Amino acid sequence: MNAPRRTSKLAVVGAGAVGSTLAYAALARGTARTVALMDVNRTKVEAEVLDLRHGGMFVPQAEVLGSDDVEVCRDADVVVVTAGAKQRPGQSRLDLAEATIALTRKILPGLVEVAPDATFVFVTNPVDVVTYAAQKFSGLPPQRVFGSGTVLDSSRLRQAIAEHCGVATANVHAYIAGEHGDSEIALWSSARIAGLPLLEWKALPGRPELDAAARDAIARDVVRSAYRVIEGKGATNYAIGLAATRIVEAVLNDEHRVMPVSTRIDDFYGITDVCLSVPTVVESAGATTTVDIPLSDEELDGLRASAEHVRAVQSRFGL
Repeated sequence: MNAPRRTSKLAVVGAGAVGSTLAYAALARGTARTVALMDVNRTKVEAEVLDLRHGGMFVPQAEVLGSDDVEVCRDADVVVVTAGAKQRPGQSRLDLAEATIALTRKILPGLVEVAPDATFVFVTNPVDVVTYAAQKFSGLPPQRVFGSGTVLDSSRLRQAIAEHCGVATANVHAYIAGEHGDSEIALWSSARIAGLPLLEWKALPGRPELDAAARDAIARDVVRSAYRVIEGKGATNYAIGLAATRIVEAVLNDEHRVMPVSTRIDDFYGITDVCLSVPTVVESAGATTTVDIPLSDEELDGLRASAEHVRAVQSRFGL
C-alpha cells in the first residue's frame, strides 16, 4: 500500500521543430508526468527545456528534463525519435533515407540500453524505411518499434472531407494507408461519415457532391500538403507534434486505439516483410494487431504498389 506511485516518462530524441513541438504538445495535454528532451546541440536543448519550464504553471504538473546525454532518456516508457536529416523544399521523404538510416543505426543502441523496456515510436522520415531499419538494429520485438506512419495523413484526409461535406471532422472516419509519402492511398471504400458509408453520402444543401473527381482531388491534396507547408515555412511541426503525442497517449494509457501507424506487415492481403501503415491496434504493448479492413480491388492494387515502392528503397540500403 505504501509503494511509490508509478509515473510515466516520455523521452523525445531531437529538439528541432518537430521534437520541441511534440514536447510542448505533450506538456499541454498532460500526456506524461516526465518529459525528457535529448539533442546533440546542448545549447539548443537547454534553451528549449528552459522555455518549456517557464510555462509550467499553465499546464498539468510535469517535470521537464533536457540534455545532450542519452542518460536523460533512462527508464522512459515511450521514446519518440524525431532526429534526422531535414527535408528541403522539393525533396521527397525517400531522398532522406541514407543519412537518417545511418543516424538511426548510431543512436539506437544507446537508447535501448538506457530504456530497454520502452516502446519506440519513429517520426523521422522516410518513416517506413527508418522504422524497418530500427526494428532490425534494435533487436526488440517488432510491436515495440513502430512509426507514426499515416496518422497525420489520415487527419489531413478527414479534415479535407469534413470541409468539403460541411460536417465536423470528428464525424468523419477514414484512413490513409501505405507509405507515408507519395504512394500512399486513401481507403475510400471503408470510409464513413456519421456512420454512413462515404460512397453513399448525399451532399448537404449548398454543398458539392463528394464524387470521384472530388475524392481524387482530396487525395492529391493530402499527398501534397506536407510539401506546401515545407515550401512556406521550412518544416511541418504543429500537426505532426499533435499526432505523435496522440500515439504516445494510446501507448501510455493502454487505449487499444486503432491507428494507421507504420508496422511490419506479415501477410496483410499477401503483403509481407515491409513496414507500411494500415489500421493497427495501439496499446501498452505497442502496435500489436493489424486490422483486416476491407479493401476494393483498386485500393489493394495501390497498397501493393506502395509496398513495392518502399521495399525497393529498403533493398537499396541492404535492408
